[in-house]
Amino acid sequence: MPTLHWIGKDKVINHHIDVPFKVLEHSYGFDDGIQTKQETQSGNKIIHGDNLEALKALLPEYEGKVKCIYIDPPYNTGNESWVYNDNVNDPKIKKWLGQVVGKEAEDLTRHDKWLCMMYPRLKLLQKLLAEDGVIFISIDDIEASFLKLVCDEIFGRNKFLGQLIWKSRQNKDNRNTSRISIDHEYVICYGHKLNGLERDKSQFSNPDNDKRGDWVSANMVGLADKKARPNLHYNLINPETNIDYGCPKMGWRYDINTMTKLINEGRILWPKNKDGRPRKKQFIGDYKEEVTGFSSIIGTEVYTRDGTNALREIFNDKKFDFPKPIDFVKTIIDQATAKNSIVLDSFSGSGTTAHAVLNLNKEDNGKRKFILIEMEDYAETITAERVKRVINGYGKVEGTLGSFDFYELGQPIFLEDGNLNELVALEKIRQYVFYTETKTSIGTNKLEDNKHFLGIQNNTAYYFNYEPEEVTTLDHEFLATIKTQAEQYIIYADNCLLTQDFLTKHHIIFKKIPRDITRF
Repeated sequence: MPTLHWIGKDKVINHHIDVPFKVLEHSYGFDDGIQTKQETQSGNKIIHGDNLEALKALLPEYEGKVKCIYIDPPYNTGNESWVYNDNVNDPKIKKWLGQVVGKEAEDLTRHDKWLCMMYPRLKLLQKLLAEDGVIFISIDDIEASFLKLVCDEIFGRNKFLGQLIWKSRQNKDNRNTSRISIDHEYVICYGHKLNGLERDKSQFSNPDNDKRGDWVSANMVGLADKKARPNLHYNLINPETNIDYGCPKMGWRYDINTMTKLINEGRILWPKNKDGRPRKKQFIGDYKEEVTGFSSIIGTEVYTRDGTNALREIFNDKKFDFPKPIDFVKTIIDQATAKNSIVLDSFSGSGTTAHAVLNLNKEDNGKRKFILIEMEDYAETITAERVKRVINGYGKVEGTLGSFDFYELGQPIFLEDGNLNELVALEKIRQYVFYTETKTSIGTNKLEDNKHFLGIQNNTAYYFNYEPEEVTTLDHEFLATIKTQAEQYIIYADNCLLTQDFLTKHHIIFKKIPRDITRF
């Protein structure tokens, strides 16, 4: 398979391993309009900090668990002032990456710098993505070809699902000297099949005891241009209430004859008010006969200006350049998630992804969780503030309700000399050690054991005998406090007074603190 090479690749190809592991420090919780000091435990997170370090911090809890990733990274247009100093362990590269990236005429290596910035982030995103998950990356012509080759290398060519097209501008762009109006962007997509091709049966239930069996509500909004498919653009009226739900910009998924048939069969779920969106009852049996694909052209009547207008409505001000439209992101998430999925955006900007998740959950009673990462100072004043207003309601728009927790990147687990950082809470260190051993997070249901017990995994019991202010020892006295029965024991301590023969006989593996704690 062809691979892409650029200046600095050899310095960043394994840089995600060298990134220091930092803990997340809770700043506040926001629960249905009330800000609290306590964590809401809602699963929704907004993290302020460099996304490379923040992605690393998410691994112990989320590796292999994120069903949908959507990112809108810098397009490298030359009009941006993106700066990512990733502290690569090479003085020249470190200085080079830390400089503001300029226009191509001013900075002939800006494409190399962009790839150096993206590569380790994509590596960590790949680790977080679930086996059946999907990643969507917005991009334009400037870096699309380079991004495709890098993603082939990281995610695998066999995971490439498609390069979607989004018509982002309504009017012609006369600024391009080539006389070609650049009115579209791309969404590169890697991962598992989209929902249009496969459904998770756990989504189905039968709350109204429908005799036809378990069902799930399905989106009826189409992806058709009015000029190309005028038969899908019509006003939909509830025959019982005469409420007119209008026609979405993207049209309906079915023509008027099919929609009438669905209405007569009692398969339309009508919302309580005219601002809602009718959905369809989709039964498990339907998927044996009906498979709905995902168009490679996304909402040709949803433009960048719609994202800008949405922000103006929320803040009474523009606030942010080129935000993605809510319906655009919501369409993507709807195609890639079940109702209980985790959605991650590590270039979160104005917070459109969280807005889309909250709106989608409100429409279909879903329980999707969002994780946003934003490095700029507006993470609090724009990103989080927008989510608060969406939850509470703004203007004439009803609130979605919901909760989230706001975090800052905290201290690194390890100091530069390799020792554990005593400023880090002990529980955070324990979580890290258990993750490095098992690639799982510490469970909430603990067996009754001594205070150093971490948990049991695959019949191996783990203990972290650590005290910040004193030297700890693995000896017979410590073994006497162990209560968990297991086939093998892995025990961390500062010292060990037991012989190797004794350890081998009793299936004990001693690991010295901090030397034997894995760095990842």
